Amino acid sequence: MAANQSSWAQLRQQARAQETQTESLFHTYSQYAAQSDLPPKPSDDEQRTEEQLNDILEKRSTLLTQLSRLLDSEPQPSALKSTNLSRHREILTQHRTELSRLKSSISHARDRANLLSTVRSDIASYRNTETAEADYMLDERARLDRSHNVADSVLSQAYAVNENFGLQRESLTSIQRRITGAAAQVPGINGLMQRIGILSMALRDRKVVEAQGCVVGD
Repeated sequence: MAANQSSWAQLRQQARAQETQTESLFHTYSQYAAQSDLPPKPSDDEQRTEEQLNDILEKRSTLLTQLSRLLDSEPQPSALKSTNLSRHREILTQHRTELSRLKSSISHARDRANLLSTVRSDIASYRNTETAEADYMLDERARLDRSHNVADSVLSQAYAVNENFGLQRESLTSIQRRITGAAAQVPGINGLMQRIGILSMALRDRKVVEAQGCVVGD
């Protein structure tokens, strides 16, 4: 009987120590649920804390089973021990529920943080796209301006060449008119020369006739 009392006292002391340890682990684990910038995946510390909580809850369950066996082995189970055992079981159930609640809270906090991160990333991507499109439009406008400048330069050169051709055409037309005018005057000169030639021949023939008459008279 004394051995059972000693074993019961030791196991209950372990149970109370494990409950205190569980509360301490809950305090650490709950801090992850309060974070607003959780990483996409659990950190090593978070995973380690969760594993420690699961492990100690299993140890407490095993310990309560041992207490229950001790209580059942007594000829006349103590009502106080039964009450103590029930209280330990109640606390274990509460801690299991708390662990499940914290896991859910951390999961929701992580999903919310990841959603916000995704939204920020999408906004940044959209802004980068808008900036890239604006830069592209500015580059296209600059290229168009350069093309317009080149076209204006080519047109200016073409107008200058066309104007030069016009001046050359006018010069050639003027020269052609002068040549045509001079050529038009040449036939008149030729006619005059022909008439002078005819007159000269007539005068020569007359002199010949007069000379012959003088010879006959003698």
